Amino acid sequence: MSQTTNIPAIEYPTGAKKWILILTAISCAILELLDTTIVNVSLREISGNIGATTTEIAWVVTAYAISNVIIIPLTSMLSDFFGRRVYFTSSVVIFTFASLMCGFSTNLWTLVFWRFVQGLGGGGLLSTAQTIIIGAFPPNKISTANAIFGMGLILGPTFGPTLGGFITDNLSWNWVFFVNIPIGVTATFLSWKFITDRPGAVKPSRIDWWGILFLVSAIGSIQYVLEEGSAHDWFDSNEIILLSIIGVFSLVAFIYRELSIDYPAVNIRLYKNYNLVMGSIMNFMLGMMLFGSVFIFPLFVQISLGWTATQTGVFMIPGAIFTAFSMPLVGKLLGNGMNPKRIIIIGIFLTCTFLMLLAFSSPDSSEKNFFIPFILRGVGMAFMMSPILSLAIAGLQGKDMAQAVGLANMIRSLGGSVGIALINVFITKRNGEIRNSMIGYVNQYDEISTSRIQGLVQNFIGKGYSQEQAEALAYKMMEGAVFKQQALVGYNQGFFMVACLILCCIPIVFLIRYKKGKITVASDH
Repeated sequence: MSQTTNIPAIEYPTGAKKWILILTAISCAILELLDTTIVNVSLREISGNIGATTTEIAWVVTAYAISNVIIIPLTSMLSDFFGRRVYFTSSVVIFTFASLMCGFSTNLWTLVFWRFVQGLGGGGLLSTAQTIIIGAFPPNKISTANAIFGMGLILGPTFGPTLGGFITDNLSWNWVFFVNIPIGVTATFLSWKFITDRPGAVKPSRIDWWGILFLVSAIGSIQYVLEEGSAHDWFDSNEIILLSIIGVFSLVAFIYRELSIDYPAVNIRLYKNYNLVMGSIMNFMLGMMLFGSVFIFPLFVQISLGWTATQTGVFMIPGAIFTAFSMPLVGKLLGNGMNPKRIIIIGIFLTCTFLMLLAFSSPDSSEKNFFIPFILRGVGMAFMMSPILSLAIAGLQGKDMAQAVGLANMIRSLGGSVGIALINVFITKRNGEIRNSMIGYVNQYDEISTSRIQGLVQNFIGKGYSQEQAEALAYKMMEGAVFKQQALVGYNQGFFMVACLILCCIPIVFLIRYKKGKITVASDH
């Protein structure tokens, strides 16, 4: 319901100032999201250069993810406390300086420390950038603002592996971090010059330190469990059990604390808004789909089909471009009053079709088999993303909108972590079952496998190997063939599982309450 208040009319930026402001904000958001994935393809080279094990080097990714998801829900409070201009510019400076120090790091734990600091700066950029972009448009153009932010949301994680692979192959892993420096310096200047404080912002008189402590403990523990659980065999590890208990206890304490005081660090009372709850659930599912599909596809084509990291990254660009071109179309449809539920359902079916097509891949599959599915994914993600972003903040303004944006981004990040964890567990379990099923056919009594092994043995003998060496190499090749087949079937089933999860969103979409003009347009009052 609208309420009449004496809030002065808000002046929206116009002309060149408006677009410089938007470009600065979206560039910073893309930069932050880029760094969630750009390092992934460089981990092997980094571990070799700084002398870290495969398990240890994962902390380079985990540290960034944990600090990122901790700071995101606090950005609204910190922005009001320091002033949006100071906070955003400081976040750019922290992110840029931490990137420089990451590039200069010579041992694992120095790199992990600066990645954590980089995540604190980056998390401050993401949600604040979204509120800046939304604040540059009047309420009846909020769908356009969300379309612009949505482009950054999809382009960052997609271009990350491509850029990371190219830099690693042609320069060195250090430049994965150094590439942020010129962009960060430029963004610092533009942020200080063009970004203003949020209209009507009031500096908090008191800081909810206990709330912040409980939030850091809860989100940090939960994110760690999701990131590292698979590597530690989940609840077979005392460390994972302990952090799960700490995470649940801290989460309960955080919710109780925030509901019992009048100066909460994060205003979770906003969840009294029914559509904000629905938007958050959809945001969680969106995170699972966005990050889950980006996570599983590179593994699939590199392990099962033998693609290189650069080849994989370059292939994913056309789909991202189709998303970028589809975003303005979706923004226009929303602006013209089309029911966002209808748009979301179209997006769900397009994305589900993409995954179903991938679920029937074969060892002979090539880039041409995946081109159309990735176009469908690109358009489908655009049709889902902008309406969901609009839904999550519908009817909110000022501080409430900033809080809702932070919560939405945190929930989407957690959704991505849950999606990756679920896919990891599913594929690991299915790989074991598929291998046991396949390996039973490779024995001396199976005519096909015996014939294949004998053919390989004769081939190696013909190349000058002894009988013993030829047999060892033949069995090794058969082992490799079984592994590739097992991985292919496992990833196919993983794609099918994610497709089924997406279809589960349809009942949630029907639960959304929609009145024309109430979802896509935020109220002035």
